[in-house]
Amino acid sequence: MARTHFRTCPLCEAMCGIALKCEEGLITDIRGDPDDPLSRGYLCPKAVALKDIHEDPLRLRQPLRRVGARWEPVGWDEALDEVAERLHAVRREHGADSVAYYQGNPHVHNHGALLMAMEFTRSLGSRSRFSTASMDHLPHLLTAYQMFGHQLLMPVPDLDRTDLLVVLGGNPAVSNGSLMTAPDMTRRLKALRQRGGRVVVIDPRRTRTAELGDTHHFIRPGTDPLLLLALIQTLFHEGKVALGRLADFTDGVEVLREVSASYNPERVAAQVGISAEDIRALALDLAAAPTAVVYGRLGVCTQEFGTLNCWLINAINVLTGNLDRLGGAAFTRPAVDTVAVGKWMGQQGELGGWSSRVRGLPAFTGELPVATLAEELDTPGEGRLRALVCAAGNPVLTAPNGGRLARALDGLDFMVAIDFYVNETARHAHFVLPPTFALERDHYDVAMHMMSVRNTTRYCPPMVPAGPEARHDWEIYLDLAIRLDALRGGPIGWLGVLRGRLLRWFTPTRLIDLFLRIGPYGRRSPLGRGLSLAALREQAHAVDLGPLEPCLPRRLYTRGKRLQLAPPLLVADLKRLSERFTAQGATAAAPELVLIGRRQLRTNNSWMHHVPRLTKGPDTCTLLMHPEDARRLSLREGQAVAVCSRVGRVTAPLEITDAIMPGVVSLPHGFGQHAGDAAPGMPAVTHPGVSLNDLTDDARVDALSGTIAFSGVPVTVVAAEAEVSATG
Repeated sequence: MARTHFRTCPLCEAMCGIALKCEEGLITDIRGDPDDPLSRGYLCPKAVALKDIHEDPLRLRQPLRRVGARWEPVGWDEALDEVAERLHAVRREHGADSVAYYQGNPHVHNHGALLMAMEFTRSLGSRSRFSTASMDHLPHLLTAYQMFGHQLLMPVPDLDRTDLLVVLGGNPAVSNGSLMTAPDMTRRLKALRQRGGRVVVIDPRRTRTAELGDTHHFIRPGTDPLLLLALIQTLFHEGKVALGRLADFTDGVEVLREVSASYNPERVAAQVGISAEDIRALALDLAAAPTAVVYGRLGVCTQEFGTLNCWLINAINVLTGNLDRLGGAAFTRPAVDTVAVGKWMGQQGELGGWSSRVRGLPAFTGELPVATLAEELDTPGEGRLRALVCAAGNPVLTAPNGGRLARALDGLDFMVAIDFYVNETARHAHFVLPPTFALERDHYDVAMHMMSVRNTTRYCPPMVPAGPEARHDWEIYLDLAIRLDALRGGPIGWLGVLRGRLLRWFTPTRLIDLFLRIGPYGRRSPLGRGLSLAALREQAHAVDLGPLEPCLPRRLYTRGKRLQLAPPLLVADLKRLSERFTAQGATAAAPELVLIGRRQLRTNNSWMHHVPRLTKGPDTCTLLMHPEDARRLSLREGQAVAVCSRVGRVTAPLEITDAIMPGVVSLPHGFGQHAGDAAPGMPAVTHPGVSLNDLTDDARVDALSGTIAFSGVPVTVVAAEAEVSATG
């Protein structure tokens, strides 16, 4: 008998409501849920991957152990016992910090993994922790901590009520929002313009978002802080600063006036690539609009001044009175208050406390930057990483200088991957522990609800039962934690064992119920009673909790609940910016070509390229280049070109287009899969493409946060056959 299940798609940040029809255990149809208050029936092509991954016969369903070049299946208890023993042996011989833990971004959509990974890392006892944050959004976290007192207090555009949206380094029409959960961005952008609003996009590439907007400005990669400072200088110079009610609890306005004074539009225009007239006009438009919001995303985070960019974006929203305002940049009120829960569970946003061994990059929120991972693995000396636990990630493809990382992994004493594919990273592991897939476990979006353009909540029970031998991520984490604590022994170890057993009984699901009950809707909600898991189980669709509302200064976690507009740490980094962009240095050292990435609708994570229906059609792993650059380099459409950086070389077909500015080339992210050397659980890939991150220089980082500078990597491009001829 056919049955329709209503769920939230867990594949990206959009949280689209979906309706899955099942018959005899097979998914027969996937559609958008028209009754979802956030997505209203919208669904992107990625949703079909749910069927393909769930039913994929190559998806691992029991642990694998590598013996030489062979992989052999092994039982769960035997695998978990040996993994714990070998991790403990490395920890005992070389110290706890010699064992590294890496967490990929699928965990963000998995409340069980999110919650119990913390218990595992506690039992592991290592400070050598890494995640995708320092390849993505870490500058936003650091900025939120400096300005608002908590790293998770990140404002999002009140998109459905704003009159002017300015987008820097983001392509929400393709991503459906990033750090801004907003499914069906095409509809939302059209609605914004239909009500008389405007959309301005500033990006080195004319993106899909730019095509849907009113105005697009090309900008030279890496110069965003100059533009933002010029906008701020104009607001002060023209007397357009108007904080409104924010003035009552904001510190640092005069400091910002002083440090921005020399960055007038005429000074920065040539370096930025936008005329002084256009810069000044944009500043005045932001001041004059009834409501406005500046939104910056991956392109502004992943550059050498990513933290400065995130700070200055927030500052513009404050100076125009558009922070914590309807139609401006507002804060969510999620049913599970992640900020309060994070404080309760001891998650703090301190910067530093310790630094990486080789380069001295600071830790933030208990993690080291991924840019340091390869060097911490392959640099000899006291404190070298000896073991790695890699969960839900593929850093060989997604981390900078992936070739170096792949070589470094072969030098580990021990490695375990928690993944249901033997991907490019997991192939180096000694054990692969496969968790269940999304439809086999319950689902509550802890992270994405805190970044949604509208407050909603939803709980999804498991759609299909997991097999009798299957393990959820959280069970794997807890089972390893209990074993590690038992091996440690002593009062601390046995206390950890008891804690782990208690958590196994309590389960992540009961924790979500607790967080709902103590959250802001725990006493009263639109359902007419307090929110709880039982109340949400009765709802087939997501529950609408209403639009974003002002909440400052009540929600600030700073001393005295004062908004810090000019944090000393960020102000001090302006000296580095000034030194980097002196007139002499900017002209003498400018490379002829720099590389940026790009997002595509059919992909989010690298594993999506394993799904044939998401990769069918023309090859999309192409190098975009402006016609002027192609003529200068005597290159033609479709030919294979070699792209070289300081750390690597890849070959890709050339796509010539005026949608990218001269002096800039672009490769998409997530490609680079190759055959699994006979490893089971490694699907074939129709269009493997090349990895952008084989070109990303792990030495180029944002000095404040350690975030890798993917954007603006200096490269050279030549015809691939010409390079072969010259070196052959």
